[in-house]
Amino acid sequence: MTEHPQKIVALVDGSIYSASVCEHAAWISQRTNAPVELLHVLGRRDAPEKTDFSGAIKLGARTALLEELAQLDAQRARLINHRGRAILEDARAILDKAGVTEITTRLRQGDVVETVSDVEKDARVVMVGKRGEAADFAKGHLGSNLERIIRASTRPVFVASRAFRPISRVLVAYDGGVSAMKAVDHIARSPLFQGLHIHIVTVGTATPEVKKGLEDAKALMSAAGLAAETSVISGQPETALGKLIDDAQIDLLVMGAYGHSRIRTLIIGSTTTAMIRSCKVPIVLLR
Repeated sequence: MTEHPQKIVALVDGSIYSASVCEHAAWISQRTNAPVELLHVLGRRDAPEKTDFSGAIKLGARTALLEELAQLDAQRARLINHRGRAILEDARAILDKAGVTEITTRLRQGDVVETVSDVEKDARVVMVGKRGEAADFAKGHLGSNLERIIRASTRPVFVASRAFRPISRVLVAYDGGVSAMKAVDHIARSPLFQGLHIHIVTVGTATPEVKKGLEDAKALMSAAGLAAETSVISGQPETALGKLIDDAQIDLLVMGAYGHSRIRTLIIGSTTTAMIRSCKVPIVLLR
């Protein structure tokens, strides 16, 4: 009995990044035969407010006002739900056009991170835009929900860039840490990366230990039939990696969410945060 492919969970929120999330989800689906689940979460603040505006109004007026407020609350809730469904239908249309055949949509209410935790159990990847609907113009700001999702998710998180472009060259940021080694193993095992060119890079000094780590990573790729090259570059990780992405025309960055020497309990690594902020290509983050 063949195992059903794990689904791709794609979060769409109506931001300018949502189309890119869908196009990248379609690319992954076509390469892995995985179904796509589109998820839109109505935040708690989108729920009707329960404020009592009536104060000390006389009895008849108070009753009429409360009825009117209840009607407005119900109308607002309906509009928010309609908008959520419209966002999901627009997202489905993008996937349909790209040839994805297995698509489900889910509209949920509550906290986005709690919702992702609920639905990611049988997911191969969680996909999200770099910035949400409220932060399109805050270019230096990393969305709080994005950081919370990365911190909480047990699955690979794919952070979509602003626009989709075909992916053929992949950069793996390798620091020898546990999450970096998991990233290499993940790439070697996944059909997603077959036929792509892999460049594994360490930022730092080319010590014997660093060279041995890169050789081991390359050997794992070669055993999986993947073409890989390795290099060691100097400089600050976010600056050096950013320059390499531009110079080598990299289409996708894969890195561990937590650095080799970071405290891993509560915060994602500072290099990770800086790369998400500045990087113009999509990023796959692995725990």
